[in-house]
Amino acid sequence: MTIAELKEHNIAELGKLARELDIAGTSGLRKQDLIFKILQAQSEKEGHIFAEGVLEILPDGYGFLRSPDYNYLPGPDDIYVSPSQIRKFDLKTGDTISGNVRPPHEGEKYFALVKIEAINFESPEETRNKILFDNLTPLYAEERVKMETVRDNISGRVMDLLTPVGKGQRGLIVAPPRTGKTMLLQAIANSITSNHPEVVLIVLLIDERPEEVTDMQRSVKGEVISSTFDEPAARHVQVAEMVIEKAKRLVEHKRDVVILLDSITRLARAYNTIVPPSGKVLSGGVDSNALQRPKRFFGAARNIEEGGSLTIIATALVDTGSRMDEVIFEEFKGTGNMEVILDRKLVDKRVFPAIDIQRSGTRKEELLIPKEDLQRIWILRKVLNPLSPVEAMELLTDKLAKTRNNQEFLHNMSSI
Repeated sequence: MTIAELKEHNIAELGKLARELDIAGTSGLRKQDLIFKILQAQSEKEGHIFAEGVLEILPDGYGFLRSPDYNYLPGPDDIYVSPSQIRKFDLKTGDTISGNVRPPHEGEKYFALVKIEAINFESPEETRNKILFDNLTPLYAEERVKMETVRDNISGRVMDLLTPVGKGQRGLIVAPPRTGKTMLLQAIANSITSNHPEVVLIVLLIDERPEEVTDMQRSVKGEVISSTFDEPAARHVQVAEMVIEKAKRLVEHKRDVVILLDSITRLARAYNTIVPPSGKVLSGGVDSNALQRPKRFFGAARNIEEGGSLTIIATALVDTGSRMDEVIFEEFKGTGNMEVILDRKLVDKRVFPAIDIQRSGTRKEELLIPKEDLQRIWILRKVLNPLSPVEAMELLTDKLAKTRNNQEFLHNMSSI
């Protein structure tokens, strides 16, 4: 069995497998330790085993393959990668590597990578000609990511009309507390997986509640990586860095990647906690150097001329009562090229999605929407603009519910 197959089993199934292999003392072990013991027993019987993971290179020059199943947390079943292999194949942090693994020799703690079969799902020979992410040419988003799925998916239909998303978009969902940002992110994730199966989707949850992480894992088909609020700030940062490096490596291989981040405010708070004090502190207790790295994370989103794209849609928290959150939001305001503003007034009236139509929009939307549809959407905005946010969204959702899809809605626009 491969490591990936073992990770799909629950702890009871792994315990049964361990008993079949005559492994003693497994009752009190964690899942990671149990997998390690099973792999060790398997490898003693069969020789080499096959494994896959995301490379993290440490300052000493060697690295480990971390597993997304454990949110890239160091564990006993991580696989050691030697400095000579890293130099030979020009490997970088974030590379997804699969290959043959040998069990630890006497005095060693970890399994070791013997032979590399694939780097980022391609043969090692093909990866030598790739261009580094920082040297790729960024462009405006030109290919649309369709959010509309079924008739009842009003959130996706509203976003397609008023805040269209393209491959390479850098989007900000500005959300006061309890305005449905998590539900909106789930709707976006499910739309992407059903409409664009070729896209690599990663949902990154930073400083969130554990039950929300479970809910997201069960309702979204893509990769869900999390660092919950009971984890230290350094852990939040490590997870975020691994995710963005993995995304960059895939974009270098001309893949389309989407990261949904909840939330960039909490990520910036984590960076603020771990950054060495510079002596210059902004209002709210934000260090002047703290926001450079989260800005680099958010700024990585781009459409690439040479092929591939990295789309990041992040939530930013406002009206939390914290001065620090306001300062962080002000720093990120205007850095995105798509903004969805959620409004508390709509939630109080139980109007969903709680999107403020007048203040939400996408830059260069003419590159994403066909010309005849764009004219009709501009007319729609003129009709909705004099109304209050609540009235505008109520009118729009009522009209959308009466039509099968957005195309039919735009075709019947004269009846508004």
